[in-house]
Amino acid sequence: MESFLRIFALLIPIWVNFAALASPAAAQTDLLPSWNDGASKQAILDFVAGVTAEGGPDYVVPEERIAVFDNDGTLWAEQPLYFQVLFAIDRAKALAPQHPEWKDKEPFASLLKGDVKSALAGGEHAIVELVAATHSDMTTEEFNSIVKDWLARARHPKTQRQYTEMTYQPMLELLAFLRSSGFKTFIVTGGGIEFVRAFAEDTYGVPPEQVVGSAGKTKFETRDGRPVLMKEPGVDFVDDKAGKPVGIQRHIGRRPIAAFGNSDGDLQMLQWTCTGSGLRFCLYVHHTDGEREWAYDRQSSIGRLDEGLDQAAANGWTVVDMKKDWKKVFGFEK
Repeated sequence: MESFLRIFALLIPIWVNFAALASPAAAQTDLLPSWNDGASKQAILDFVAGVTAEGGPDYVVPEERIAVFDNDGTLWAEQPLYFQVLFAIDRAKALAPQHPEWKDKEPFASLLKGDVKSALAGGEHAIVELVAATHSDMTTEEFNSIVKDWLARARHPKTQRQYTEMTYQPMLELLAFLRSSGFKTFIVTGGGIEFVRAFAEDTYGVPPEQVVGSAGKTKFETRDGRPVLMKEPGVDFVDDKAGKPVGIQRHIGRRPIAAFGNSDGDLQMLQWTCTGSGLRFCLYVHHTDGEREWAYDRQSSIGRLDEGLDQAAANGWTVVDMKKDWKKVFGFEK
């Protein structure tokens, strides 16, 4: 009996280990379930494994694990127009009764007639005028509430989904995976910093202090005995193209070790990131899926990816083929 008990005691650890191996919980979890197996997914996994392997040649201490993401076209869709422009158009229509002079002034006159194409034919100048008129003369808190209200009720013209549902499921998984691996994730957008801050935390898990973006002029003043920050007309900083590395330095103060974008507007951010020392990772999202999303690159007026594609090939950056690499694009897909 004593011998049997001794043998039984020796076998217990073996049975426990076998049970653990056989249990579903022990099976390796797919950290990027909406990504198809392939070179792009493996490149991400290899990079994260390298910089988080303590004692390894590519190890990066957690405080230096900075990852930066563009927003439009990288984290959520940007067609048929940048969503902030669609917000500005809706806002202009709502404000029109207070501005009778707009019926004879472009780009507002065309907008109020429903002719968005003519309204935006003025290019950057027209958009600046539109944004200045619809994003100013209010406190930052009021603007935040207006954006949140619009996002709650507005719908995408093609899918009829809320704009925050037009986020890319694979990129949401990537954000979560990086954070679980000790990264701090930042949004570095050409869009308005206050606009993106209104939804970034709820939508992406990125708090407002980790959003870098273009900014209008802001002024401190006292209103009814209460200190407020007023949004004023005028541009203070443009966080696009060569402005992105500048914005990163101003707001973050560390060179990222990973950068993610989708257009030539992100090129300098990727260059700044991937020319640093040590293991680095740069990735472009290439819009190749005309069925589940939109297919566009070198000739597009929105989110053009031309020089960036050439630079990615020359520098060995990862280029995600949306059609091939993603099992699903949006979370609402069945």
